[in-house]
Amino acid sequence: MRAAHRIFGVVLLAGVFGLGSARAETAGARELIQQTVDEVIAVLQNAELDDAQRRERIEAIAYDRFHFETMSRLVLARRWRRFSEPQREAFMVEFRELLSRSYGRRINRYEQEAVEIGGERAEARGDVTVFTRIIGGSADGVEINYRLRQKGESWGIIDVVVEGVSLVSNYRSQFAELLGNASPDDLLRKLREKNSAGEEVVDTAVANEAS
Repeated sequence: MRAAHRIFGVVLLAGVFGLGSARAETAGARELIQQTVDEVIAVLQNAELDDAQRRERIEAIAYDRFHFETMSRLVLARRWRRFSEPQREAFMVEFRELLSRSYGRRINRYEQEAVEIGGERAEARGDVTVFTRIIGGSADGVEINYRLRQKGESWGIIDVVVEGVSLVSNYRSQFAELLGNASPDDLLRKLREKNSAGEEVVDTAVANEAS
């Protein structure tokens, strides 16, 4: 009986320490989202900024926190192999601008009073999703969830799900439609034109759903 108790105790302690280890591994992801949320709220609540200035500052936050190389691979999926190395570099530059602007526009719609950082969920490839929810204001209850991936010792955001709509899935659908009958250079030209005009890529049902 005592031996059984000792075995049970070892198993229980292993479970506790294992849980603590898992939480420690994901602490960096949660801390990054907490920092990001705090900075975004500070921008949204700054009465001295107009809408354009708020969007610009939120876009700068996205530039700093998003893992654009991973996101570029995710949105192009198997079509990534069709791009040469220079085309991939050019795509990442244009996509970074497009995505940051899109994130800035969506987040700028919310006059956030507070954001609750909820739980975390382990995903494939060692990714972590951190759940957040707006508290108060006209957007009370809106969920904005972040998927993160670790590279070295640093975490980076690789997707944002706003009101149930994934930015990565949204753009994957748009780029798949564009690349169906176009070359990588055609897509790059389209992206440059849209970024210069401050517009989205295409006006599809998916884009409308996410806007």
